[in-house]
Amino acid sequence: MNLDYLLKFFVPKDTAFFPLFEHDVKVLVKAAELFKTLMDTQSIEQREPIIKQIKAMELEGDEITHEIFGQLNKSFITPFDREDIHELASSLDDVLDHMNGASQRIRLYKPKVLLPVLKEFSELIYQAAKEIEFSVNGLRNAGKNREKIIQSCIVLNTIENKGDDLYQMGISKLFDEEKDTIELIKTKEIIATLEKAVDKAEDVSDVIKTILIKMA
Repeated sequence: MNLDYLLKFFVPKDTAFFPLFEHDVKVLVKAAELFKTLMDTQSIEQREPIIKQIKAMELEGDEITHEIFGQLNKSFITPFDREDIHELASSLDDVLDHMNGASQRIRLYKPKVLLPVLKEFSELIYQAAKEIEFSVNGLRNAGKNREKIIQSCIVLNTIENKGDDLYQMGISKLFDEEKDTIELIKTKEIIATLEKAVDKAEDVSDVIKTILIKMA
């Protein structure tokens, strides 16, 4: 039996990570709510303040990620493996980055119309954010919440599959119906960024499942 194994039992684990992750997912959900609002806003002028708020959420998420990495550097015993803490923080940051990336493309490209497929993606991303929030918050008491967290991860996988289908359907319909080449390119870029956001949400669930397996 090695020293590291013994220390896991007898040295108190640093629980500072849980409030940081819980704050992070709260910011993620808020950004997803704002993005839903953005998809209901057809006025280019009215979009601007919402996009600024999403950017503010992305910056706040970056700060939390840096705090988590800083805490990781100074913590001796962590609540779960160090590499998984790093991966979880990074994957949460990726979801928020792609959400912000889509909103920034909307700001820069100024599409004339936000097509229904974009609203559908915003609904999927919001659902994913809520499932992520539930799963991450559940890690504070992973033993008690294990089965519920696993079910939430399964939902995230289902959402990712829906995102793939929505992407294919949306791109196909876009090429069939959009006659303005410039508008087509703009919307295609936004759809692709949103599809990546949904993919990254599934990455979060993969990290959480890895954590649960190691903690079993």
